[in-house]
Amino acid sequence: MQIVKYRRIFFTGSLILIVIALYSLFSFGLNLGSDFTGGTVMEIEYNGARPNVADVKTALVATKLESLSVVPMGEKGLIVKAKVISETEKDIVTKALSLDGKAQFTEKRFSQVGPSLGKELSRKGMIAIVLVVLLIIIFVAIAFRQVSKHYMASWKYGVAAIVALIHDITISAGAMALLGHFYGAEADALFLTALLTILGLSVNDTIVVFDRIRENLNRHASNDYAEVVGISINETYIRSINTALTIIITLICLLIFGPESTRYFSAVLLVGMAIGTYSSIFIASNLLVEWEAWQRGRLVAKVKK
Repeated sequence: MQIVKYRRIFFTGSLILIVIALYSLFSFGLNLGSDFTGGTVMEIEYNGARPNVADVKTALVATKLESLSVVPMGEKGLIVKAKVISETEKDIVTKALSLDGKAQFTEKRFSQVGPSLGKELSRKGMIAIVLVVLLIIIFVAIAFRQVSKHYMASWKYGVAAIVALIHDITISAGAMALLGHFYGAEADALFLTALLTILGLSVNDTIVVFDRIRENLNRHASNDYAEVVGISINETYIRSINTALTIIITLICLLIFGPESTRYFSAVLLVGMAIGTYSSIFIASNLLVEWEAWQRGRLVAKVKK
């Protein structure tokens, strides 16, 4: 019940995080990778000790090819990013990376995405997120149709779930903007995967709490909606936290010991999991309580008139 009682404090905390996230997104923007803008990504690993990165960059500059960038990966690897290049240009880059044959390496990955394909991926990614949101509203409205006789219409549960999801996605995207600004992290296809994963995991926790609210509305004779929601949160939040912790521990291990290519994916997913668990417990259900109190206040005002 204490969670419901202090809901305004939790709303304020979320509002502060959202403001920071929006500021980051509008000020820094997302550092879009080649998956969205088009370009070439080449990942290599030197057979021996990696040459001095400054020497490699100098050799690449000498090729006079545009938009080449080098990012160290691990102890022996490099990731080279550029615009879409031809086979001839790839040979020139390969020669520069080997410092004219002085350093041998193995090509672990080479991928190219054209600008049109990058735009198509962006468009389909946005369509996927919008479809997920709409389907969640429809599912919740149908699954919780029996609760409409108790205080709140079923579609309002769907709206509360979506508001919580927008909260989670906004903060996660803001975290990615900060990582891109300070550490050069690129928002690529893995970032889109992380957002969709966050949507699924977050709404799962929210539905668990909502389902307990539905059960308790039928089980308890109380006329106090806030009390029923408080009881439901108390009965489910330990389960939500324990479930989230198992995933968070795994993500921390992946962040620390995983490959460089999945580091920022793990970081965004870690933020999303933490925020998603928070919103399921402290935001989504409390939004219903606030909404019910508002509509009850309007009803009382009409009766007085």
